Amino acid sequence: MELLEYQAKELFNQVGIPILPSQAIANPSQLKRLQIPYPVVLKSQVRAGGRGKAGGVRFAENTIDAIAAAHAIFSLPIGGEFPEVLLAEARYSAKEEFFLAVVLDYQLQKPVLLGSIKGGIDVETLLQNTHKVIIDDQFSPFHARKLAVKMGLQGTLLQSVSVILEKMYDLFVTKDLNVIEINPLGISADGQVMALDGKITINDQALSRHPDVLKLIAIKDNSSTQTSDLTWLFPKPKSGNIAIICNSFGLALNTWDLLIQEQGKPSCCLILNENNLHFSFEEQLKLGLKTIFKNSDIKVILVNILGSSFIGQIVTQTLAHQFSGLHKDELRNPGEDRTLRGTKIAALTQERTSKSNPSQTNRNPQLVLYLMDESDRTIYQEKLMLLGIHWQESSDEAVNQAIANAKK
Repeated sequence: MELLEYQAKELFNQVGIPILPSQAIANPSQLKRLQIPYPVVLKSQVRAGGRGKAGGVRFAENTIDAIAAAHAIFSLPIGGEFPEVLLAEARYSAKEEFFLAVVLDYQLQKPVLLGSIKGGIDVETLLQNTHKVIIDDQFSPFHARKLAVKMGLQGTLLQSVSVILEKMYDLFVTKDLNVIEINPLGISADGQVMALDGKITINDQALSRHPDVLKLIAIKDNSSTQTSDLTWLFPKPKSGNIAIICNSFGLALNTWDLLIQEQGKPSCCLILNENNLHFSFEEQLKLGLKTIFKNSDIKVILVNILGSSFIGQIVTQTLAHQFSGLHKDELRNPGEDRTLRGTKIAALTQERTSKSNPSQTNRNPQLVLYLMDESDRTIYQEKLMLLGIHWQESSDEAVNQAIANAKK
């Protein structure tokens, strides 16, 4: 899982790596209430490289210029990815730019410190001037100082860079990272250091051990007409084929971890909240499904809910309505033959789907459900199974079913 720059800098700040005053911007209108003084730099928050050359980094001297620049950046895809957030950051005058990194070398199966005094966007020059120190045994400040010496640093600059490397390694170990990178590390005329950009990649297998990291990537889904206030997790946008729906943060982490362990490919997770101030539990589920249906890469929706029988009824009735296009009353009376009724529902669903959006025919995701409550499941279990929804008796079975369906 690769963090965006503004998320990486949150972790930098936790360990004392110096960063500039900044503010995440999800909408150009937020620049009217910018908390940092002008001039500022606006940076597209995407994972693809080359954003500077592509026009994803722009300077602004005032609010009017900033809003115009923000509109342009939000409309600019970089590597096929549109930014959902921009980072507004104070400008910094750097005399020199360094490159620092700590990476996990899978061939050596050891961490490696990397450093270059030729940081920045010229990758070829950077690589030609990169030095490394392999951590063969227990890490100590000696390793950081050794790399700084290899880079040709002396005096206070040697000491400052060594301290930055120590803090980077601390993050690398405590957060189970694969990569932590600062490029560039700005050096001012008086020798002060500043992390001007950052990249962090965390091991997917370690996500469940770091809820603080996942909270960094939890975002609010804002529709064009109203604030829906849905909480999502998007660790890997556009990379997975299984969407998750849970009703607690802890359950979401556990479900995500189970999918990763079994070689599944989660894409996003919707966390339903019974105490949501804007929308009821049912409305959150409906809005979330609507968002998931728009993503043609999603093959399976895994619903893992823990709650009362009342919550169970809300979930099952909402799913039945959304997946069949029928009113709840039409599913409530099982008076006809089960096979005939199932065939009728499937046909009606297909017909309504085709009429509403012909391009989406046969592209609706499958749904796998595990519902842990104390209610009588037979009341609504049959209804969902008739709609082709896979009802499982445990979270492990649901995870395995979701992965199997996603591979078909």
